[in-house]
Amino acid sequence: MKLRVLVVDDSAYNRRNISDIFAGHPDVEVVGKAADGEEALRLATMLKPDVITLDLEMPRMDGFTFLRILMSKQPTPVIVVSSYAQKENVFKALELGALDFVTKPDQKISPDARELKEQILAKVLALRTIKPKLIRLPPTRRMPSGIFSDGEAPSSDGRPTLKWSGDYAPRWVVAIACSTGGPGALLDIFGRIPKPVPAAFVVAQHMPDKFTRTFAERLAKRGPIRFSEAQDGDRLFAKSGLVCPGRQCMEVVTQELSFYVKLCPPAATDRYVPSGDRLLRTAAVAGPRTIGIVLTGMGDDGVEGARAIRAAGGTVIAESAETAVVYGMPGAVVRAGLASKEMTLTQIAEFIATLA
Repeated sequence: MKLRVLVVDDSAYNRRNISDIFAGHPDVEVVGKAADGEEALRLATMLKPDVITLDLEMPRMDGFTFLRILMSKQPTPVIVVSSYAQKENVFKALELGALDFVTKPDQKISPDARELKEQILAKVLALRTIKPKLIRLPPTRRMPSGIFSDGEAPSSDGRPTLKWSGDYAPRWVVAIACSTGGPGALLDIFGRIPKPVPAAFVVAQHMPDKFTRTFAERLAKRGPIRFSEAQDGDRLFAKSGLVCPGRQCMEVVTQELSFYVKLCPPAATDRYVPSGDRLLRTAAVAGPRTIGIVLTGMGDDGVEGARAIRAAGGTVIAESAETAVVYGMPGAVVRAGLASKEMTLTQIAEFIATLA
């Protein structure tokens, strides 16, 4: 059965070019086009599409109002197609329920914008296997426990033990990998954490380079963890987090009993950028105090990194199919037998809260 798509954009030029992306594809059918939010709501109610591509700046009813009404009445997967100038708007849309976004260099989509068209097609096709759902679940009082034992990170080969206590040194290093649906999942998780925890968070989210700084700022405003976009040589501190810049990869290294991040261009072996595998694999340097979290996303990025964390005595958490927009990445970790536990987004947030 074909994936039924509704295209929403106030520009007739863009509507035509987006529709042409799917023309002739055996798995996709454009069932409608809308020029504003009011028309989009009417068509969504009548046609019940599987996926909606959405422009945010439209007359009569903008994309934000459309999202609020759509998600309250008829939750449907939405891919935002936005310009680089709308960074804050993109993340506002994700908080309102959009699952992912694609960026265009300006307001118009050129017919020869091959890379952009490939991204739109890939993100829409990634949603073939999901059912419309809201990923924000009601809070639960049950707190996960017994996943790992307490104790200090052991020394090895006669080297000094890393210091886990103190005001600045992180007691835990939490490495997170995610892709499609990841921004919304991360905003959900860190918005649920009630207070800072003595952990350093490092995040590899597949995202364009012009958006990672804005996303880190959004995470910092969302909860109690001090997030920022990583710079080469940044030290890891407790109660803080670093987001890998787009088009780069991030590694965790140790020097003089402290943790730092190293930024580097993607290698030929990195299938995804930023690479979740590389981040998780190097974060395993923290040994039993490493926690790897693999969230929603296409493919299997994170599997090899999870393997390294488990080999080092650390903990690996995979987002459960119950809340994962795309179960590819966490599902691959589970199938490989590397997950210490599967959890919903709410349970992951509660687990992180127990680290305090």
